[in-house]
Amino acid sequence: MRSLLTALAAVLASLASAVLVPSAAWAAGPATHYLMTAFTNSSESNMYVYDSANATNFTQVRANAYTPPSGLIRDPSVIRHTDGYYYIVYTTNWTGDTIGFARSADYVNWTFLRNVRVGLNGATGSTWAPEWFKDSDGSVHVIFSASTAGTAGQFRPYRITATNSDLSAWTSPVALGIAANFIDSFVVKSGNTYHNFLKNETTKYIEHATATSLNGPWTFVATGNWAGWGAGLEGPAVVRLPDGRWRIYFDQYGQKRYFYADSSNLNSFGGKVELPGLSGVARHFTVLREDSGDSTAVPAGNRSLRSVSDPDRYVRHRDNLAYVEPVSSSSSLTTRQDATFTIVPGLANSNCYSFRSVNFPDRYLRHYDFRVRLDTNPGDSVFARDATFCGRAGLAGGGSTSFESYSHPGRYLRHYNYEVRVDWRTTDAAFIRDASFTLSAPLA
Repeated sequence: MRSLLTALAAVLASLASAVLVPSAAWAAGPATHYLMTAFTNSSESNMYVYDSANATNFTQVRANAYTPPSGLIRDPSVIRHTDGYYYIVYTTNWTGDTIGFARSADYVNWTFLRNVRVGLNGATGSTWAPEWFKDSDGSVHVIFSASTAGTAGQFRPYRITATNSDLSAWTSPVALGIAANFIDSFVVKSGNTYHNFLKNETTKYIEHATATSLNGPWTFVATGNWAGWGAGLEGPAVVRLPDGRWRIYFDQYGQKRYFYADSSNLNSFGGKVELPGLSGVARHFTVLREDSGDSTAVPAGNRSLRSVSDPDRYVRHRDNLAYVEPVSSSSSLTTRQDATFTIVPGLANSNCYSFRSVNFPDRYLRHYDFRVRLDTNPGDSVFARDATFCGRAGLAGGGSTSFESYSHPGRYLRHYNYEVRVDWRTTDAAFIRDASFTLSAPLA
């Protein structure tokens, strides 16, 4: 009997090992998420932030994420700049000649930067619906609609262009070269062609114009009810999907309903599809696509993460915070367990990874205010995103692996002063080493 029990125990141990440390690794990224900023039917002075893994089903990240010091926040448009910050530009009021700017490191907490006076129409005119446009040459523009006669006036599109890297100085307005009574211009570039989707204020249709220069001349290639979406539409916003298709969002404002439609070429679109959960809530938003990770696959199961820059140190949790600290086979069992994690499919995206504690199986590594900590999974979408990391070929090479934040692409798991954080990628040698890890056999 004793020998039978011993044999059974060996079999169970073997099965447990097979479950916890499988040899397989599943495919990794790039994994995509979509960030949305919007104002709502209930408030023109508060901005809401939403997120989606598929550009269709959006969940709220934060209500009332930003309130400007004065005025309104209508039509917030969002980009991610080269400095790693998110920037919004927005309509500050129904009348006047200013547009507002704010920025955020994490798209949850926003700081007012400035109002910029575009100098076109004074206090009696209107300056509406500013939208970011980054050209293929790297130049950054804001395209907006302005009227000299207030809210009832003849709007036409203009652009201003950033003249410095921190987006604090801008050129004087330049007319886009489109006739009056058009509003809500949203421009994207495909190849050598600029595509402008904008609202005809006379017919209330979203129409389509193209040009080979941002300054025109523009040719209207689709007018009237060309796409079969009907009238009473505004606020177009366009994003490219990972498979190369394009998606346009628009607001049927009279009915407080939001729709999207897809296209393979920006010229012909399918029928409109209502966005679930947003109709009656969100208004005039933009959607920013962000990609994390590459094709690097990561071994599943129990692993320890060894620092490339300090090979005697491993990622471990202590007092619910993550550090890289010296750990070896002679360390205590508790210490070795704290430096061992079960690598599982990402809580927010199964093409990426989450790190579950082996001694606290309901807890995961996640970042909070960019500090990495070990927290209990409450089951909400915000935690899932912040506890998901996407594999990349190690920045330091040599068979190492780096991990990019799923929720904040461009930020990497790294240690700084031996504290584990997610920081914006830089090119200095210290960052490259500190953001690279070797996936070793489990220490416990």
